[in-house]
Amino acid sequence: MLMRFGLRLIGYTAPVRRMVELARMGEDAGFDSVWFPHDTFMHNTWVLTSAVATQTRRIEMGSVGTNPYTTDPSEIATYLATLDELSGGRALLGLGLHTTEMVQWTGIDAGNYMQRTREATTLIRALLRGEHAEFQGQEFCWSEQCYLRFDPLRREVPIYISAFGPDYLALSGEIGDGSLPMLTPPESAPYMVEHIRRGAAAAHRPMDRFVISGCAWLSLSETRQAAAAAMKKMVAYFGPYLEEPALNMVGLSVRDMLPLKERVTAGDYEGAWSLVTEPMLRIGITGTPEDVIRRIEILHKQGINEINLGGPLGPDPAEAIRLMGSKVIPYFR
Repeated sequence: MLMRFGLRLIGYTAPVRRMVELARMGEDAGFDSVWFPHDTFMHNTWVLTSAVATQTRRIEMGSVGTNPYTTDPSEIATYLATLDELSGGRALLGLGLHTTEMVQWTGIDAGNYMQRTREATTLIRALLRGEHAEFQGQEFCWSEQCYLRFDPLRREVPIYISAFGPDYLALSGEIGDGSLPMLTPPESAPYMVEHIRRGAAAAHRPMDRFVISGCAWLSLSETRQAAAAAMKKMVAYFGPYLEEPALNMVGLSVRDMLPLKERVTAGDYEGAWSLVTEPMLRIGITGTPEDVIRRIEILHKQGINEINLGGPLGPDPAEAIRLMGSKVIPYFR
């Protein structure tokens, strides 16, 4: 499969209207998909994807990490079907979690996330197929009245699983149309791909059309210094949430990230940025167009067939998207 390119826009990148404009720029630059993280207490993904649907013509759009705890599968299915109709068949869903902590902030126990993701996927697909989704599971108990009261544009909308850890990654390969592993750092790609493929093999599923949409942090600029300065903010805020095995792949540990978390928790963001070291910058893809091309080439050879680029994007997100469209994406096409 040729390398696909996803653009992942988070609330820290820009205000809401500007994020919609950046999505439109991404379409013009040649990105295949645009994604919005569905993080607890952040800008609402469903509003953003709906706005993008009305402002674009070609690009696919979806969520990353829509969790089946704070949002019920019945709501997720109606959102997905409505977005698909609004966009003319361009909707995607990233279902699952990249961390349990954000869900647990609300007092919800997210310990059974694998079973809950499995059952939610089953229910959403049943609803899209027009079935009465009567169901008695470990996590959900639905009556015969659980069915859509309208006809979806498509009965099969791609569901990607947002996953972490060996078994959850394997589940994404078993039940998903695609997988959304966090490649933080990019060196973790072989680890992610191995477990996704393990799950697909156990379910006897072919991988030729399966999309491994590796979510990486990008900071792209004409100069490495400017790119590094923008990446420091991303690493300081989100780095402490990363898993030990992933951090180990670039010589770091969770313990190294604790001082950053302490500064962020205290509201001292500039202090946290100052603690970001050169090795920590390797958690993302940072540098010039040539640097970015080299990193993506390696990831493609390791089994990533869509690079899903988010984070700061660069010191100027619009310029980073332009550079992707003029120098990086054409290289792979």
